[in-house]
Amino acid sequence: MNTTPVTGPGVSAVAPKEGGGFPNPGLPPHIHRQTDHSRSAEKRAERMVAAMFLLSVIGTVIFILAYFLVTPEDTNIFAEPGTPSALWWSNLVTGLGLAISVFFIGAAAVHWAKTLMPDEEWVEERHDIRSSDETRAVAAEMITSGLAESGIARRPVIVTAMVASLAALPIAVLAPLSTLGPLPGNKLHHTFWGQNPGQRLARDHDGTPIKLSDVAMNSIFHVMPEGLTHETEHFLEERAKAAAVIVRFDPKLSKNEESMAMGVEGVLAFSKICTHVGCPVALYEQQTHHMLCPCHQSTFDVTDGAKVIFGPAHRPLPQLPIEVDDEGYLVAPGDFEEPIGPSFWDIHKDK
Repeated sequence: MNTTPVTGPGVSAVAPKEGGGFPNPGLPPHIHRQTDHSRSAEKRAERMVAAMFLLSVIGTVIFILAYFLVTPEDTNIFAEPGTPSALWWSNLVTGLGLAISVFFIGAAAVHWAKTLMPDEEWVEERHDIRSSDETRAVAAEMITSGLAESGIARRPVIVTAMVASLAALPIAVLAPLSTLGPLPGNKLHHTFWGQNPGQRLARDHDGTPIKLSDVAMNSIFHVMPEGLTHETEHFLEERAKAAAVIVRFDPKLSKNEESMAMGVEGVLAFSKICTHVGCPVALYEQQTHHMLCPCHQSTFDVTDGAKVIFGPAHRPLPQLPIEVDDEGYLVAPGDFEEPIGPSFWDIHKDK
């Protein structure tokens, strides 16, 4: 249904009343704002918008200072570190700082739009979804003129304050990154197996070393380095990285001579950490000699160097070279051949 432009109240109808239509009520009289006819009111509104942006900057500064000076554990200028009061103050001050920063950016934008942006009312006829080229040109001109009428070019105070508040806010997000700890370096490339070459393989559940004669055909053992104890620095992290399994199968079934050369009489050791997302690969099929990850069903063929034969993992389980010492115990002469766990961006770079 077509409509006609409306310029004021009480003008034409959408459809004749006798034809079932209804009168067009039109638009109420436009009420001009104080800033539309008062230069002093306009300047006052401009200063208020700029002040709100600057308050946002202050909120960002409060957040950053509180993040480092009002912490729950280390430094707290309001309470004793490590106490519930310190945690309360930390949450309060950092929360208020971030709230002030975000709130006043929004408040400034709203006040700017309501008091200083153009306040004109337009009514136009309905048209096809795609306007004519002439209409599109007019629309582009309206946008250009609207930008000019917004007064951005002649209100440098607001623009400067807005840029300052928007530039300061990301600092509140980036500042905490400095406290996330040191970069990992090459820690992801090495495990506890490589810190003391020649460590015996020990049963995971009780820490007893394993002899070659203990490993029956088609069996699996979950193993850890014998020297890894609760007194070891970063025990849990080292334990998580060093987790491994050993399996034994008939060497005649091997499909990978290089992998077999890293084992002893059909006994091979592989990382227990799936190369997909790090779940423990703890399921072993004795008949097929496949190891499975229970999380996403990645399947590895241990007769072929633990290569992936099914699932989302993209690389084999890293293999741990093993030998037998003079007393018949299985030992690891070195670390895994490549980094364990999920793949990452520089996994194939020099270690």
